[in-house]
Amino acid sequence: MDPLNDSLNRAAQERPYWLAWAQVKGIGPHRLKRLRECFGSLQRAWEADELALQQVEGIGPTLAQSIQAARLHLIPEQVLEQTLKPGIPFLTPADPDYPPLLWQLPDPPPILYVLGECPTWEQPAIAIVGTRAPTAYGRHWTKQIGAALAEAGCVVVSGLAAGIDGVAHQACLDAGGKTLAVVGTGVDVVYPAQHRPLHQRIQTQGAILSEYPPGTPPAKEHFPQRNRIIAGLCRATLVMEAPDHSGALITAYLANNYGREVYALPGNINTAAARGCLNLIRTGAGMILGIESLLADLQLVQGSPRETADAESTGSGKAQASPTDPNQQLLWQVLGSEPIGIDALAQATQMEITTLSSTLLMMELEGWLIQLPGMRYRRAP
Repeated sequence: MDPLNDSLNRAAQERPYWLAWAQVKGIGPHRLKRLRECFGSLQRAWEADELALQQVEGIGPTLAQSIQAARLHLIPEQVLEQTLKPGIPFLTPADPDYPPLLWQLPDPPPILYVLGECPTWEQPAIAIVGTRAPTAYGRHWTKQIGAALAEAGCVVVSGLAAGIDGVAHQACLDAGGKTLAVVGTGVDVVYPAQHRPLHQRIQTQGAILSEYPPGTPPAKEHFPQRNRIIAGLCRATLVMEAPDHSGALITAYLANNYGREVYALPGNINTAAARGCLNLIRTGAGMILGIESLLADLQLVQGSPRETADAESTGSGKAQASPTDPNQQLLWQVLGSEPIGIDALAQATQMEITTLSSTLLMMELEGWLIQLPGMRYRRAP
């Protein structure tokens, strides 16, 4: 049998069981993942007897009996059919398109509803989160960073809330990038109401995601839960502004617990919206000190990959070519049209400073780059 077809067939067989198990009282995402890991298949777990179920961490005799009773009234294929009825696509961990980083969580969502089109998960996803009442300073830097990440080929992930979330989504879209909104409602419910146009636009340049069924209204307890998905989808979380006890800090703490990178925008100590970020920095989060240094920390290339490809496909000369020396090629990939400092170049390329300095000098002499005051460099026009 063809390996791809075999894999797809197994996924199709498993899909109904993810949905059925999620309807069993007492089986949340944590226990569901343990069942999958213990039995290797949720179908086999569904067919297991009470004694076998009790071998799974967190399942004792009482819960095993409850599972047995629930299975008498649940038919996985019928649960699948009912879930398909609203016509809204969804992913389970059995599906090949399920986000791989999300499966690494101890409690991955068993179902993820999708409105729009998810990007390829090969693209780096970066979360931008923050307060619902940002200052002009927070809005400015959220716009700048959201656009820069989009131009660097990242997927910008946020929660579609008022304030920083909305600014981040909008900046990414305006830069031509893809964005994902993870919501604490059904994907078909617009919350807050003023984000209806943004909700529609995201579906054309990304997707709305939720673990809650279509039609689910907003509820206070949903939003901390959805924050784990934001943190889990992304290799890094950026907190732009957040007062003490902000929901954005929950996302940051979760990201840190998952072993992902966390960055925070420093602000005025007299500004309430900056205090959560300052506390994150005090406890080890990276500082956002500008676009160049942030992209270098994230090991991202500044500038739009699309624009670079367009430039290389037309015209002639150095603007369409690239250096042949390996060290020069590496620097060429990091350099963009915006100036970048030598420290950021050293971090991004991992070159020894002597090698970096001599390579920069040769590229300047050959006309590949321009040196600016303060030992900053950019590609030659």
